Amino acid sequence: MRSNYIGGRWVPSASDEGVEVVNPATEQVIDSVPAGHPADVDAAVLAARSAFAGWSGTPAAERARRLEAARDLLDERAEAVAAVISADMGAPAGFALRVQVGTPLAVLASYVDLLAAYDFGGERVGNSLIVREPAGVAGAITPWNYPLHQVVAKVAAALAAGCTVVLKPSEVAPLAAYELAGIFHDSGLPPGVFNLVSGTGPVTGEAMAAHPGIDVVSFTGSGRAGRRVAEVAAATVKRVTLELGGKSANVILPDADLPTAVKVGVARALVNSGQTCNAQTRMLVHRDRYDEAVGLAAGFAERYVTGDPTGEGTRLGPLVSAAQRDRVRQYIERGLAEGARAVAGGPQRPAGLDTGYYVLPTVFADVKPDMTIAQEEIFGPVLSVIGYSSEDEAVDIANGTPYGLAAGVWSADQEHAVAVGRRLRAGQVEVNGGAFNVAAPFGGFGQSGYGRELGVHGLEEYLELKALQF
Repeated sequence: MRSNYIGGRWVPSASDEGVEVVNPATEQVIDSVPAGHPADVDAAVLAARSAFAGWSGTPAAERARRLEAARDLLDERAEAVAAVISADMGAPAGFALRVQVGTPLAVLASYVDLLAAYDFGGERVGNSLIVREPAGVAGAITPWNYPLHQVVAKVAAALAAGCTVVLKPSEVAPLAAYELAGIFHDSGLPPGVFNLVSGTGPVTGEAMAAHPGIDVVSFTGSGRAGRRVAEVAAATVKRVTLELGGKSANVILPDADLPTAVKVGVARALVNSGQTCNAQTRMLVHRDRYDEAVGLAAGFAERYVTGDPTGEGTRLGPLVSAAQRDRVRQYIERGLAEGARAVAGGPQRPAGLDTGYYVLPTVFADVKPDMTIAQEEIFGPVLSVIGYSSEDEAVDIANGTPYGLAAGVWSADQEHAVAVGRRLRAGQVEVNGGAFNVAAPFGGFGQSGYGRELGVHGLEEYLELKALQF
């Protein structure tokens, strides 16, 4: 069984209980990690607090140098880390290298660049000097779907801000976080600046959220777990950032290039086997072009080869676990029961795949906005195509869920698309397929949570403001 990484050393957990790590393509156990104990969190927090004074006082240029060293080591080990992620949570090999590792590389580089320009102190307001200081010890609780990126998005920002970190990665897919711990260790990051404790949410996660020695906690995961983190953290009045998922709409306006908009829209829905919090899982199309869009979407979805993540040509790997596979299939069956029509895929096991947690890429037509599959986050390769009659109706449908993480808008008139995008209640809006930007703030409205990650706004989640009066 793996150990925890605390104070610059690998330390056995205080608990003898472990959690098996299963390869979702083979259903074989490939590793095990500690189930966690509150004493592990106590030890990690003590190490982080002991290291805080030194790290917070380190010049920004030196913090940047340390992050750059970690980025360079990750780059050197990119293929090996991608293989770990592929085995850990099922991402196809090419996607694991290009996105699951490539995005964290870009995030680390962005914070290296940001530290060269960010002004931590010097803003004058009347007789006051406004300075920004590290918030203290940061707790990071991360999910399994992007098991390296979600870690780096939090940890890089916290370290750049001058905070020390205690990380709890998902016990479902923890191995990428262990690779990162090894990279930080080998890059010479001072002991205690970064610490990793394994465990389940109810044990390790709650201990972190409740710990008086943690000053800010950042959580990404389900709404239920996020609400619990906020509830537990409130007792110590610590700052909390929550990213809780979404039900993102892709609004295709009547003048859009329909084949392109649908092709990219299907890709945005099926990325990472649909296990993406900002996946655009609701495609909104004007009724005059609805049937055409449905046919295009079904055709594009059927091109997504589902199978062995290591196989050449595979575009969709398995879902992360048997429980996740069963959950997604239940949603597909619910959609059929409520009257939606599956024009691609369905709840059946993909042909020829007798082992592994696979679900076919599924496209639903005749979806009404109030159906379960149009309201709840499925977190699998399922796209709902919804018709609308007017732009106002499209906006109402897009905004008609409790979530507000992301959205998309397509139009031949970019200014018009931007105007519609401004009406959508979402933290990020892609205009005509605009690319993801690691320097832009990421986070949502409503039940998608609060606070932001990435870029300047992600950095400032880990900073406190101080006014000095003269």
